[in-house]
Amino acid sequence: MKIIIINGPNLNLLGKRETAVYGKISFEEYFESLKTQFPHVAFEYYQSNVEGELINKLHEVGFTADGIIMNAGAYTHTSIGIADAIAGISTPVVEVHISNVYAREEYRHQSLMAKNCLGVIAGFGLKSYALAIQSFIGMI
Repeated sequence: MKIIIINGPNLNLLGKRETAVYGKISFEEYFESLKTQFPHVAFEYYQSNVEGELINKLHEVGFTADGIIMNAGAYTHTSIGIADAIAGISTPVVEVHISNVYAREEYRHQSLMAKNCLGVIAGFGLKSYALAIQSFIGMI
């Protein structure tokens, strides 16, 4: 099983930025623990702060991977382009958020991507990614 994790803007600062919201662990550290926790999964990880690069990555992997876990960060609420890219690929996508976006600012309550995703997981910290992986494992 091949799962691609795609993280959007500012997620390269995990462990450094707003640690009360996002925690003190970098995503790279957490990614290593995911590989240990799910040794039978072939993982790829990609992060960009640039909307077009995220769209290009979805196009690149969206017909070959078994699943994509997408945390588009703030682009979740603003990017029609990312939503359209998800709609245009055949690989299922699970939208993930580290924080509970519904307990935060109102503008974070709307996802332009959600209707094109298999599901949405939010509010479980970095464990949201493991829950998404488990959802893909349960499907196959």
